[in-house]
Amino acid sequence: MSAAKSRRTPKEQVTLEFPDNALLAGLAGAHQKNFVRLEQKIDVQIAMRGNLVAIEGAPDKRERAATVLRALYARLEGGEACGSSEIDAEVRFAGERAAAPVGAAFGSHSIRTASSRVTRARSPAQAAYLDLMRTHPLVFGIGPAGTGKTYLAAAFGAHLLHERQVERLILSRPALEAGERLGFLPGDLKEKIDPYLRPLYDALFDVLGDKTEKLLETGTIEVAPLAFMRGRTLSRAFVILDEAQNVTPAQMKMFLTRLGEDSRMVVTGDPSQSDLPGGRADGLNEALRILNGVEGAAVAHFTELDVVRHALVTRIVGAYNRADAQKHEP
Repeated sequence: MSAAKSRRTPKEQVTLEFPDNALLAGLAGAHQKNFVRLEQKIDVQIAMRGNLVAIEGAPDKRERAATVLRALYARLEGGEACGSSEIDAEVRFAGERAAAPVGAAFGSHSIRTASSRVTRARSPAQAAYLDLMRTHPLVFGIGPAGTGKTYLAAAFGAHLLHERQVERLILSRPALEAGERLGFLPGDLKEKIDPYLRPLYDALFDVLGDKTEKLLETGTIEVAPLAFMRGRTLSRAFVILDEAQNVTPAQMKMFLTRLGEDSRMVVTGDPSQSDLPGGRADGLNEALRILNGVEGAAVAHFTELDVVRHALVTRIVGAYNRADAQKHEP
């Protein structure tokens, strides 16, 4: 819990008092750039004097900015960073809470992936996604690029490894561009398949750091194309299927039935970006339809508002969605 205290002044400001000036300097950022970003995001004015931070603006916006600053200060107290991405994340969470009905429940934002590493959700949709992975053995993460579907799934798998709830982390995706035959590419088998699996490696290294290489060498973490899953039974494992919009119905059924004892699965995909003939995500869409209402299976939906990459990505996704909608207008 943050140690920041708040009080109101006669000018209808909200004034927060922070006990640690060094942490407060980190909260403000170099040349108070963090305060400037928060002012732009919420339309308030922020001034700092000593260990006091005054917030001016409309009443609801003042309270929202105060909530964000307390949350960011609590992150700093926990040894975490405070930058533009953290500010944007807390603004999203504060906005969701302000719009939610009284008494609405919100999921836990963070998971520990190693003794010194914590991964946090950066939007309410990501927090809900984490909650579903905690409570369901099969979760589908559906939505546009940049919403953190694969990254958070890899992080949650690393969390389960750290907590010794599973023994292996297995990540897979279809090597669609090579038809999963891979023979014409140069090099040995690893060199043939690595280009298709690189996004999964990137997520692992970002979450686990230097430990990733050792875990890959020992087989604790396995990254493999979807074709290599056939005939296996995956027990005591956390299994991720990425880019599921490029999976056929037969492949999807094959993958889902690999689930073994004490294992969990996450399937991620964006139905609007299928590279299958006709651009139809048949395997993914069929699985969502057939498994709707099946106990133990859940779906987390993301939209363009949940994109956590560059701000331009949100606008790009929105522009493409509008263009697609116009194509289907009568």
